[in-house]
Amino acid sequence: MVLTERLTISEELDAWLRETRRMIHANPELLCEEHETSDLVQKHLKELGVEFKSGVGGDGRSLYIAEEVLKKAGIKAGPATGGTGVLATIQGTRGTGPGKTVLLRADMDALPMDEVADVPYKSRNPGKMHACGHDLHTTVLLGVAEVLSTMTDTFDGTVKLMFQPGEEGGGGAAAMINDGILENPAVDAAFALHVSVAQRAGQVAIGAGPRSAASDTFEIRVAGRGGHAASPHNTVDSTLVAAHIMIALQTLVSRETNPMDTAVVTVGKLNAGTATNIIPATATLAGTVRTYSPNVRDNIEKRMAELASGIAAGFGAEAETVYVRGYPALINDEAASAHARAVCVELLGEENVFHATAGMAGEDMAFVGEKVPTCMFSLGVGNPEKGFVYPVHNPNFDADEDAIAVGVRAMSGIALRYLGADV
Repeated sequence: MVLTERLTISEELDAWLRETRRMIHANPELLCEEHETSDLVQKHLKELGVEFKSGVGGDGRSLYIAEEVLKKAGIKAGPATGGTGVLATIQGTRGTGPGKTVLLRADMDALPMDEVADVPYKSRNPGKMHACGHDLHTTVLLGVAEVLSTMTDTFDGTVKLMFQPGEEGGGGAAAMINDGILENPAVDAAFALHVSVAQRAGQVAIGAGPRSAASDTFEIRVAGRGGHAASPHNTVDSTLVAAHIMIALQTLVSRETNPMDTAVVTVGKLNAGTATNIIPATATLAGTVRTYSPNVRDNIEKRMAELASGIAAGFGAEAETVYVRGYPALINDEAASAHARAVCVELLGEENVFHATAGMAGEDMAFVGEKVPTCMFSLGVGNPEKGFVYPVHNPNFDADEDAIAVGVRAMSGIALRYLGADV
C-alpha cells in the first residue's frame, strides 16, 4: 500500500488534533514551566500505550541558559526543578533486523506576551501566548505518536519523540541531550518542523544548508568621567564614546567579514544619563550578533572587545565587553533534507514543496544538529482568506489548523521512509 493511503488522517483524529491544539493554545506556559502541557502529553502517550520517560532534561533549564533570560520571563533563577521534557519511544516490530533510529522533535513553551487576537481559544494566561506555534508543533507530534503506534509491524528500528521544554531562550534541547536522548539507541538522524505563514496550509518548505543563525548577545559598558554639560572639557563623555563604538561595530560586518558570508551586528539598547545638563560617567550599549560560520562568530567576538577597548582608550575612557554565546547555527544536513523533501513530494505533490531560504533567527534544534544529521523544515500555516497572515512572535499570530494533519502526515512519513517501512 502506498504511503499516501496509509497516512490518511481520519475525521475523528483530525477533530481531536484541532481540539488538542486549542487546549494547549489557551493554556500557554513559559520556558521551564510547561508542567500542564507535559502532563497532557504524558496522558495521551499512556492512552496510546507508548513508552516514555518524563522529566528529561529537568525543566529545560540547561547550563546554557542565562540568568537574565529567566528574569525577563518572570522566573526565579536557580537549579532546575520539576521535570517537563518527555522522550517517547516507539519500537518497530517487523522483525527483519535491528533497524535505525530516528528522532522527531516538538517544542512546548510559549512566549511572554499578551495575545491580541479575539479567538475562542485565546490565551487564558495574561502575559503568556503561543505566538511561535509550539502548541501546533506539540499537537503534530502527538498525532505522529498515534499514527506510528498503530504501524509498528511495518518497520524495524526506533522512533524517538522529543517533547522539549524551554526553546525560547532556555536551551531545552541542550538539557535533554545532556540527559542522553541521543543515545541508547544512538540516533541516526533527526527531524523537526516549524510553522510559517509564508506558505499556505498544505505546503512545506525544505532546504539543505543554513536554517537558522547562531544567536549571541553582547553588552559593552563604557566608563568615562562625568560632569556638567556646560564644561565638557572637564569630562570624558561616555555617550560620545558609546556612539563611536556603536558606529564602528558595523565595520565588523562591512570590513572584516567576507562578503560571501553572512553576519548581523545590531545594537538594540543604548542607555546613558539621567538629566540634560549632566554628562554621564557611564554608558551601556547592548545587542545581538547573528552568524552562520563558526570562524566569523569567533572573529566578531574577539574583534568586538578589541574595537570597543581601543576606541574608548582613544578618548581616555575604558570599555568592558561581555559577550554571551547563545544557540549555535542550525545547518540542515544535505542527505536528511533530501529525504524529507522526497517524502513530502510523495505525500503533498511537487507543487506544494518549496525551497526554504535561510533565516537569521535563533533555534535550539541546532544543539541536536551539532550531534546528528538534522533537518528542520517549514510547515505552512498561512491562509490570507481566513486571516492567517501574521508572522510568529506577533500578538495577532494564529495558524490555519488544516496544517496540523499535514504536519502529522509529513513527520510520520519521514520517519517511516527513513526506517524502510513496508508502506
